[in-house]
Amino acid sequence: MSTGTPTSTSGGSDPAHAAPGTTVLGADDIARALTRIAHEVVERNKGVDDVVLLGIPTRGLPLARRLAQRLEQVENVPAADLVGSLDVTMHRDDLAHQPTRTIGETYVPGDGIDGRVVVLVDDVLYSGRTIRAALDAISDLGRPRAVQLAVLVDRGHRELPIRADYVGKNLPTASAERVRVLLSETDGEDRVVIEGGVR
Repeated sequence: MSTGTPTSTSGGSDPAHAAPGTTVLGADDIARALTRIAHEVVERNKGVDDVVLLGIPTRGLPLARRLAQRLEQVENVPAADLVGSLDVTMHRDDLAHQPTRTIGETYVPGDGIDGRVVVLVDDVLYSGRTIRAALDAISDLGRPRAVQLAVLVDRGHRELPIRADYVGKNLPTASAERVRVLLSETDGEDRVVIEGGVR
């Protein structure tokens, strides 16, 4: 689930109409960012034996799967053993102010998360409220040794004291702008777009 704005990734699957605006990352940029993040995860955790990637739907999940594929190439660990999904819908603090949300699927790979390093994966880090909800959701699943955060884009404007450990691109934005991440799995193309404001 995007934290770009409350509706920052609500585009349809038609790339031609999904994201007018200024493209700030293309497909190659996204691929390079994910490769770099994967290597940073390996270096920081001295391998991935205890690492679990939990993608936050919608677009955090395909990003987590892509990271898992890169970690598989580097560490020779099956990607399926590394990645899971963490739905945060029922832990959000804005449910009363948002349209009805569909509750997504939460699943963890292998032996769960107890005593392991959980890397949360999301597309855009904005206010930090989605990540706060994710931390609450994790507490329902178990007790990890540590929780880290990987995001494709950090656009600033934090409302909570939350910082990403791994960032694909720091992207200073105005509050009035919208950051939209499009991925081939959900939108038919890979692109990060800024809408609104003046660039």
